[in-house]
Amino acid sequence: MQYRRLKHQGGCYFFTVNLADRQKTLLTDHIDILRSVMRKVRQTHPFHIDAIVILPDHLHAIWTLPSGDDNYAMRWMLIKSNFSRQLPKSEYINPSRLKKRERGIWQRRYWEHLIRDQRDYAQHVDYIHYNPVKHGYTQIAAEWPYCSIHDWIKCGILDKHWGYDNSVDIDNHFGE
Repeated sequence: MQYRRLKHQGGCYFFTVNLADRQKTLLTDHIDILRSVMRKVRQTHPFHIDAIVILPDHLHAIWTLPSGDDNYAMRWMLIKSNFSRQLPKSEYINPSRLKKRERGIWQRRYWEHLIRDQRDYAQHVDYIHYNPVKHGYTQIAAEWPYCSIHDWIKCGILDKHWGYDNSVDIDNHFGE
C-alpha cells in the first residue's frame, strides 16, 4: 500500500517515530548511537532540526528540508536502518519482518505533518518541548536531557521554567 504523504520542497515537517516495542528504552539507552547516526545522515543529506525530543520509546522532531528537497522518507530510512545496524540482535522478529529482512526495532510507519504556518509551528514546538512532562518523565521540561529545549533556553527564546506552571496550551491531536 502506498501512503499519501504531503510533500513540499524545502518544507518544514513535524514527525513522530516510534519503536516497534513501546516497552523498550532503546532510544535513550543508545542516545549516543542515535545522535551519531543523525549527525552522519545530516552530513550527507542535509536538513535542519528545528526542535526535537527523544524519549525512551519514541521521538518527535521538526525538520526543515533544503530548498528543492522533499525527501524526508529517505532520511528517516537511513536513520532507522543505520541505528538498527549498530544494536545487538536481541529483539523478536516476526515472520513478516524476517521475510523483508527487517530487524523489528522500529515501527514501519511514522507520523508526518507539514507545518502550515507560524501558529502551527509554535504549537508543535511546544508539544515537543512539553512531551517529557506529558509522559511523566519530569515535572519541568528543561529537566529532560534529550530535548532541544536547552538550545531554545540558551538562545533566550524560552525561560528555563517554561511549562512548569501548566500554562502551555498542548493540543493532544498530534501523532503518537
